[in-house]
Formats: sequence, structure tokens, C-alpha cells
Amino acid sequence: MTYKGERSRQFPTKISTTQFTKLFILHLLNEKSYYGNEIIDEIRSRLKDNWAPSPGMIYPMLRELEAEGYIYGWWREPDKRSIRSYRITDSGIEHYNRIKLLYQSSLRDALNMLECIMKELYKSI
Repeated sequence: MTYKGERSRQFPTKISTTQFTKLFILHLLNEKSYYGNEIIDEIRSRLKDNWAPSPGMIYPMLRELEAEGYIYGWWREPDKRSIRSYRITDSGIEHYNRIKLLYQSSLRDALNMLECIMKELYKSI
């Protein structure tokens, strides 16, 4: 794949870990409300224990998404302030749908590339 007449140097996808994680957070919150550790566990589970974001990645992203108005957070027990749950906002749903569409071809390209690699190196797909 070329971009502006140059070969792509990114492998296998042009989506950063940060972009992917924000997309997945919005995907989950589009289904139901979660708190931070639940989001980590849910991503790990849906990716079949192959990867999970760290708390040091998730919590700043949740604060950023909330500051941008894409998600809304509340304390389950306001006096203790120990568990903060989140849900997606209408603006967040619009943003989620926009970036999901934006990243689709890059994710498909990455999948195709990995399938070719598996077939070439291991004679399987």
C-alpha cells in the first residue's frame, strides 16, 4: 500500500493502539454501561486473552472521552468515589459510528495481510 507516493512503513495496520482502544471502549459502551476494570476485562475476553489494555491506558482515555463529551461517568457510591461507571452519549454514538467507518478499511487491510503471511509462512489461514 502506498500513501502520497511512499510505501507504508507501518505494520500491519495504520491504527494505533490508542485509536483502537478508544474505538473498542466506545463499542462496549454502545452496548451497556461499564466501569474501568470491567472494560479491561471485557476487551481481554472478547480478544480471547490475546491482549488487554492496562489500567494506565484505560483510565486516562476514559477521562479524555468524558471531557470530549463522548461518554458520561458517575460514581456508583458518590460518598466513597470508588467505582465510576460510564455510558456513551449521543455525541459519543455519532463519534463511534464515524471512527468505526473510518478505521474499517485499515482493519480489513491488516486482516488480509496477516492471512497472506499465515498462508505464505505456515501454509495455512
